[in-house]
Order: sequence, then structure tokens, then C-alpha cells
Amino acid sequence: MALAIAVAMTSTYALATPSFNEVKARYLSSDALVLDRQGEVLQRVRTDKRVRKGQWVALQDISPALRTALVLSEDKRFYEHSGVDWKAVSAAAWGNLWNSKTRGASTITMQLAGLLDEDLKRSAGGRSVVQKIEQTVSAQLLDSGWRKDQLLEAYLNLVPFRGELVGIDALSRTLFGKAAQGLDKREAAVAAALVRAPNAKAAQVAQRACSVLKMVEIDSKTVDCEGLDLFAQAALQRRDFAASEGVAPHLAQQALRKAADATRSNTVATTLSAPLQRFAVQTLQQQLRELQARHVEDGAIIVLDNASGEVLAWVGSSGALSQAAEVDGVTALRQPGSTLKPFLYAQAIAERRLTAASLLDDSGTQIQTSGGLYIPQNYDHHFKGWVSVRTALGASLNVPTVRALVMVSPDAFHKQLTALGLPLRETGDYYGYSLALGSAEVSLLQLTNAYRALANGGRYSGTRFTPGTKAESKPVLDAGAAFIVGDILSDPNARARTFGSDSILATRFWTAVKTGTSKDMRDNWAMGYSQRYTVGVWVGNASGAPMWDVSGTTGAAPIWAAVMNHLHQSLPSRAPKAPSGLVQQAIGFAPGSEAPRQEWFMPGTQQTRFAMDSAPASSSARITAPANGSIIALDPDIPPKSQRLGFAADNAGGRWLMDGKEFARGATAQWLPWPGRHVVQLLSSSGQKLDEIRLEVRGAGVAGKR
Repeated sequence: MALAIAVAMTSTYALATPSFNEVKARYLSSDALVLDRQGEVLQRVRTDKRVRKGQWVALQDISPALRTALVLSEDKRFYEHSGVDWKAVSAAAWGNLWNSKTRGASTITMQLAGLLDEDLKRSAGGRSVVQKIEQTVSAQLLDSGWRKDQLLEAYLNLVPFRGELVGIDALSRTLFGKAAQGLDKREAAVAAALVRAPNAKAAQVAQRACSVLKMVEIDSKTVDCEGLDLFAQAALQRRDFAASEGVAPHLAQQALRKAADATRSNTVATTLSAPLQRFAVQTLQQQLRELQARHVEDGAIIVLDNASGEVLAWVGSSGALSQAAEVDGVTALRQPGSTLKPFLYAQAIAERRLTAASLLDDSGTQIQTSGGLYIPQNYDHHFKGWVSVRTALGASLNVPTVRALVMVSPDAFHKQLTALGLPLRETGDYYGYSLALGSAEVSLLQLTNAYRALANGGRYSGTRFTPGTKAESKPVLDAGAAFIVGDILSDPNARARTFGSDSILATRFWTAVKTGTSKDMRDNWAMGYSQRYTVGVWVGNASGAPMWDVSGTTGAAPIWAAVMNHLHQSLPSRAPKAPSGLVQQAIGFAPGSEAPRQEWFMPGTQQTRFAMDSAPASSSARITAPANGSIIALDPDIPPKSQRLGFAADNAGGRWLMDGKEFARGATAQWLPWPGRHVVQLLSSSGQKLDEIRLEVRGAGVAGKR
């Protein structure tokens, strides 16, 4: 009868016994590995909170000291028996008969059988007789179907060591902070001791480890058990195996969410380049350390391949330097400042409203809107007079840009930005003319990809950070206009009036670049592209707190330049060829204006000379500031006598009347505001009314002469 049961069990387990390759293929780490384009690990992220299992480790990558210690302590005749050590079984049975202590008869192969089959796992009360028989049969079948090295490799990867730690990789990295191949004799002894008693107290583990080490050492007298005790206690207190580690934590989370089979394979491939990612992280952290005194602690970098849209680097934060390291600066929405200007000028050029040589007035202006007056200012609070579009964009002048948006209209510009992959939350009318200066919010990834569309001749396509089919591109901007804007952004002379002739933005190879700073210096950007890559950089504070004295060339630009130089350290970048139809010709300006040059034009818009009409002005005059209908609010924190309102007219003479009383003469005037509604008139010297405006002053004034 017993023979029949054994034969039946053997037949059943022969069918159910898995192969080594099946066991290895089924193995799932508690951590997912996010890999770069070459298979190098970018980030390790814990995905299973129930157990801690590292990666499967090949036997040749496990310390020889551990292999030796394990076999000597658990199964001395492992390489001799056929899965069951019958000598040990006999000794154990004889010892149980006489109540003497003997070593357990369970071999490594028998323990492995219990690890592979849930029905054979040891319960709190031990295994039943049937379970022991089944375990014995299963062990013999494993030994007959597997090689010894496969049995030992599987065992070391599946055996529980301590607490939630399962397998040698998790144990080695947690207790000893190293890979399994680096374990020395002391560490191997502690690991082997934990196999027998995974959750024993530190003193018991140390005692057991001392016995194991004496088996390994030729001269057991040289074993320092006291020192081993201290070592074991220290090791068992360590918990250094972080839940996530690597150089791409934010991209890893994105990749894991996207990969439907991430929990099945525990590896996710990405398009990133690990060497580039490490360089970008180091560069960002180095620059932010230098900016710490200026109240800057956060930053982000994205690098895109122009042709494929593949993400090559994704740095979401400054890591340890940040108070909000988990916030992903690549996807967070921020005001882009002046970085939207190239798209506006490209649209105006494409619609033939402007050319790169057209003159725009960079002077004080007040634009009446439904919400009140909009008064744009330049970054340096100085005006340059009449400038060409090339200078206005290259030097990042605000007032000419707003004038360009008046031509295009906020609603039309909003549609253009949406086509470029910038899905703004509100309508163009909501943002109004401030949209020209970046009042809307966009992400670094979206903005960088919009610049990639400029690099690709106005063709837009999506980005991807996992391998797959290249997204189809579509034209969203005229290729000629995109080329002209790129030519301006690559021109050091165009940006010289604001950034100087030798700024950090000038590279030794062809690049087109634009910086931007949002309101109150909360965000600083550097966006640009070469022949092959587009790089976007943002620096600021995740909290939204303003930076201190950080400009376009001192904040993000040095990081952008360093990354771009790294990308092209051995790779050339040449200027793109002009699309067919564009016209290049020599142009000139009025004396004292801009120097003659070669300029690009959309077909049919070219001319040779650009100057403002110099005909004599008429004798009539008008009030140029403030605008009619202005509402002036007095600041309660400033002494009223210090809050004077300035008036200006476009002729040299004239008399100024406030509510019918003269208060000044000349082209300009100063007035101490007084609450109420007022009528301001400009009269000629003969008393003829030339112009009149109405304004309102709100707040508390001061008594006295007005």
C-alpha cells in the first residue's frame, strides 16, 4: 500500500514539478527596474509592499563565501545526495528515539521544494507526515531534473532571511549595503545563520554565525566571536535598502504608470540615456548650489530628440536640495514669461503682418482693456525707441511684443499656442495682452516640445519616453516663419542690446535659444535647440516663492548651455537650410538706427529700406499720459505727498488745467493727486483747447494746495 502511494505521488509530482527556467521566469521582485535605452538601470522603485524581494541573482554573482557557508551549515552532503540525505534522516530518527539533539535532516533541495509548493510550506505546528513524504518525493524529482547549481541558485533567491526580506539580493543590500557578490566571510556567516532562524534575536544570530564561521575557517581558533557579535547586532539594525533609488525618480513614476505590464515583468524600458541623465542631474544640482544665496532651490531639465520626439533626459527636481523633491518640475504648470515670444513673432511673420526687419516702437504705452489699463514694461525698465523685429525678439523687449500681439489678437495667438501643444486653461480673451509676456501656465515638457516644433520647421508631434512607434507630425506653423524666428534666436547680434555680445547663450556651434522670467521672478527659463536636440530648463521654487536677483542668463541659461555643450562635445550642429520661397536680401535703416544687414523675408514682403516717416509733425497736440479714463489708486503705505502723478504731451509747449484751474506749463507736468473725478485739459499758449482727458483718483489724499 505504501509503495502504491509513493508511486502515485511520484507520478503526480513528476507532472507538477516546474523546471528551473519556469521558476526563474515566474520570479517577481518587489521592485520594478526602470531602464535606459541601453538597458542600464535608471531607477529602482518598490511596487510590492507585502514582501521585500530584490532582483534574481545568478549563482556566479553570489559570493563564494556565502555559497560555502550555506552548504556547510545547511546541507554538507548537498553535492553527494539525490535530494534527500538518507544518512541525516537516519541520524535524526535515531536521535528522536533517544531524545538527543541532532542536526535536522531537511536538505537544501527539500527546503526548496517547500518554497516552490504552497502545500508543502511548514506551518507553525510543523509539517504533517503526508507533507514530509510529499516533500521528500518532490526533492528527489527536483534533484533528478535540475543541476546542483540551479538548485542552489533558486534556493538563495527564494529563501526568507529576516522579516520581509526574501532572497539574497534584498538581504545583501539591506543588511550589508552591497551586492551579493561582495559578501565577505563574516557577512556570509550572518546570512547563513539567518536561514536557520530568520527572526531570532541578534545574540542568537551572532552565536549561530560564529558556529558557521568556525566551519568555514581552517583554524577555528582564529574566529573572533565577540567581534562577530557586535558586527551582527549592527547589521541587523540596518534598513538602508531605500524604497526607491536612482537618477530618474519622476520619470520612473511616469513610466510605471504607463507600462501596463510593469507588475508582470518588473522591468520598464525607456528612451532615456543614463549617462546624459546623470550629467543633467549633476549640472542642475551644481548650478542650484551656486544660486542658494539667491533663494533658488528647485529646477528641472528635459532633453528631446528633434527627429523622434524621444525623451533623452528627464530631471524633475534638484533632489536633496529641494524642500519638495517629489514635485515633478517637468510636468508642473508655471508661467513661461518671455519664452512665448518666438511663437507670437512667428505667427505675425507667417500672417505677413510683420517681417524680421519691420520697425516697432519700444516706448511707454497704455492699452485700454475691459479690465482697465494694461501698461507693459521692459525687463530693464528702459525703452529703446524704434527697433526691428529681429532686435525686439533677440533682445526680448516687452513693449514691441505687446504691439505685435495687438496686430495678431490674443484669441488668434491662443489658437496658435494650442496647436503647438500648449493647452492653456483659459481663453485668449481671458489672458488679454499679457499673454504676449507669458501670463498663462504651461509645463516644461509642453514648452520644450513646442520649441522642438520650431526646430522641425513648424511641424508638431508628441513626445515619448518609452520605446514605440514615432508619432506622426503635422504642420502647425509656416516653415518659413519658423526658420526666420530660429535665425533670430541664433543671432548673437540680435540679443546684444540686452544680453551683450558675449553672453552664456552663445555656443561654439549652431543653436537657437530664448530665456524667460515670469512675474515677480518666480520662474526662470532657458529654451533652445540645436540641429539634433531641444533642451528646456526651468529654475525657481516649487513653493512659488520668488527668487532674488536672478536673470535670464544667471539662472537657467548656464544649465542649458552646459547640457547643450555636453550633447555636442563631439557632434556638430549646423544651421538649417532655408525653405524654398524665402527671400534673403540686403536692407538698410535710417541713419542712427540699426546697421545694414542681410535679412530673410517671406515671399512678397521684402523691401530694401526701413525707416519711420520723418515728415514735420502737425501743430496739434495731445495728452500721451495718462490715458483717458485712468483710475489712479493711492497707496496707503506711501506718504501722500510722495505720490505725484506725471502728465505728458507730444509737443513742447502748452498749459495744463485741472478741473479748470491751471497747475503747470510745458510738455510735462506733475500733480499731487486728490480723490475724486477730474477733468484734465491741455491748452495752447493762446488758450485753444488741444486735448482733454478724464481720470479718477481713489484713496486718501492730503489737504493743501493742489
